[in-house]
Amino acid sequence: METGTGTFFQGFLERTFHLSEQKTTVRREITAGLTTFVSMAYILFVNPSILGAAGMNKGAVFTATAISAIIGCWLMAFLANYPIAIAPGLGDNAFFTYSVVLAMGISWQKAMAGVFVASVLFTILSFLKVREIVIDAIPQDLKLAMAAGIGLFIAFVGLQGGGLVVANKSSLVGIGSMTVPTTWLTIFGIFVIAILMARKVPGSIFIGMIATAVVGLVTGLIKTPTHWVSAAPSMQPTFGVGITHLSALADPQMWAVVLIFLLVAFFDTAGTLIGLAQQAGIMRNNKMPRIGQALMADSISMLAGSVMGTTPTSAYVESSAGIAVGGKTGLTTLTTGFLFVLSLFFSPLLTVVTNQVTAPALIIVGALMVSSLRDIQWDKFEVALPAFLVIAGMPLTYNISYGIAFGFLTYPLLMAAAGRRKEVNGISWTLMFVFIVLLYILNIMPNGTMA
Repeated sequence: METGTGTFFQGFLERTFHLSEQKTTVRREITAGLTTFVSMAYILFVNPSILGAAGMNKGAVFTATAISAIIGCWLMAFLANYPIAIAPGLGDNAFFTYSVVLAMGISWQKAMAGVFVASVLFTILSFLKVREIVIDAIPQDLKLAMAAGIGLFIAFVGLQGGGLVVANKSSLVGIGSMTVPTTWLTIFGIFVIAILMARKVPGSIFIGMIATAVVGLVTGLIKTPTHWVSAAPSMQPTFGVGITHLSALADPQMWAVVLIFLLVAFFDTAGTLIGLAQQAGIMRNNKMPRIGQALMADSISMLAGSVMGTTPTSAYVESSAGIAVGGKTGLTTLTTGFLFVLSLFFSPLLTVVTNQVTAPALIIVGALMVSSLRDIQWDKFEVALPAFLVIAGMPLTYNISYGIAFGFLTYPLLMAAAGRRKEVNGISWTLMFVFIVLLYILNIMPNGTMA
C-alpha cells in the first residue's frame, strides 16, 4: 500500500513539476527548498522588527509575513514552476516605516491603505502585462542603482539599530559608543555571518542570527522567553486595516506613497527574477519563459499580504542558495512554503530577536544588494550621475522615494544633453514628470512636509 501511495505521489510530482525534463529529483528539490528557507528565514524576525518600529503589532506581522510567504511560494510553484521563493521584501518595509510613517508622519493604518491600493493596481497591471512592458522600458542602469541604493539604506538602518552609528550634532552622524555591551553583540553577529558567508555556508544569515541571539541570552543582554513554541499569533491587530482606512486616499500625499510602492515593487522583483532565472538556466533567447505567471504569483501574494498586514512581497535573492544546490522546479518553492507553515509555531522567538540580532542581517543583506554597482556604466557621465544620485539619495535623505526621484529627474535630461535623446523612451520622460508632481506633493502642497 505504501509503495502504491509513494508511486502515486511520485507521479503527481513528476506531472506537476516535470522533474525528469529538468533533470532533477525529488530529494534534490526538497534539499534545495530547505536550503532556500534557511537562507531567507531571517525575514520572519526582521520584518516584524522593522514594521514594529512603525507601531504595528509584531506578533500579527510575524504571522502575516509567514502566510504571505506561503502563498507566494506556492503560487510560484504551481503557476510558474520556478525555484524562486517569495516573501515580504526588505526595502519595501524600510520605505513603509522610515519614509512614510516616521518621516512623513502618516499613521501605519493609513500607510497600509496605500499598500493595499498599490497591491490592487499591481495585480491589475500584472494581469494586463503592463509590468512586463514598463520593466523592459526602464533603463538598466537605474534599476541597478535602485537595488544598490536600497542596499545602502538597509545597511544604514542596521548600523543605527545595532548602535554602530549614532546621531552627532556636528557631523550629523558618528560612530557609536564601544562601551555599550549590546553594540559588541551587533559586531559579533556581523563577524559570524561574514565568516560563514566567506566559507559559503548555506543559511549563513539565519545561522548568524541564531548565534547572536544565543550569545545575547547567555550574557544576559537578551531576556530569556518564558516559552519557545506556541500557536501562531492572531492577525486581528493588522488584518483588513488597509481596507478600513481607504478614506486616507483623499490626501494627495497618499497617492505619492502608492506610486512609490508601485515603483519599488516594480523594479525589486524584476531584477531578482531575471538574475535568478539566469543562474537556474531558465532563460531562453534572453527571455524568461512564464514570466507573466511569475509576476502574477508575486502580485497575488502582495495583495494577500496587504490585507493581512504586511508590506509588499518580492522574489528573494536568497533563492540562489537553493538553486546552487540543484533546485530547478517549483517543488523547491513548494518545500520552502511548507517550512514557512512550520515556522508559524515559533513566534515566541520574536522576543529574542532584538535590534542587535537583526542589525547584522540588515548590514550583510545591504552589502549583497550593493553588488549591482559593478554593472553600472560609470564611464558615461550621463548615466553615472543619475545612478549616483539614486544610490546616495536614499541613505543621505533617509528616504527611498527621494533617491528614486533624483535619478528619474536627471536621467532623461542628461541623456538628451549628451546627444542620446533617441535612447530615452517615452516611459522615462513620463516618469520624470511623475516625479516632479510627486516632489511637489511631498514638499510644496499644504501638509506636504517630509523630513
